[in-house]
Amino acid sequence: MNKLLLHPAAKPLLFALALGPFAHLLWGALANTLGANPAEALIRGTGDWVLRFLCLTLAVTPLREWTGWSALARWRRMLGNFAFFYGVLHFLCYAWLDMGLDLAAIVRDIPKRPFVLVGSLALLLMAPLAATSFNRAIKALGAARWKALHQSVYAIVLLGLLHYFWMRAGKNDFGEWSIYAVIVAVLLGWRLWQAARRRATLRQRAVSS
Repeated sequence: MNKLLLHPAAKPLLFALALGPFAHLLWGALANTLGANPAEALIRGTGDWVLRFLCLTLAVTPLREWTGWSALARWRRMLGNFAFFYGVLHFLCYAWLDMGLDLAAIVRDIPKRPFVLVGSLALLLMAPLAATSFNRAIKALGAARWKALHQSVYAIVLLGLLHYFWMRAGKNDFGEWSIYAVIVAVLLGWRLWQAARRRATLRQRAVSS
């Protein structure tokens, strides 16, 4: 499997697959096949893919550990960048289709609606991660600072969950949200468990020494 993941065609294929939802939504908008409320379909569709790509990004490390497919690590940055890409599209759909690109109205609306405020904050936090998602940024920042910066993805995914929760609360529909919540809980819970194991190992070494 590592050989397949390292194949020169693997990354272009992932890129094409990650663009698939965008192509589907764009075609639906042009062909008028998004249902009775195409604006809502575009806003919700792009938002759903932000959360999905965040989950996929967080899933890379545990999957690599569980399967031994170390080559998965080379896909993590692309998945994270696509989360930001769909986040930008989500905000643009809101700004255009919901607010008519009225900047003053958008500025007034963001603090008035908690779920919009939380979503905007998550997108704002994603921006520096996307801007530093290349090797030169690691050298410029230093590995430790770069890693600390990119650990903000944990806060981002929690803000994304909160954004989605408040958005669905108006319709009292939490079925899909619950699925995302369980996935995120597993992915973050695994990391907490791993951190606890590392601390326990360090304590044992300190005692034995």
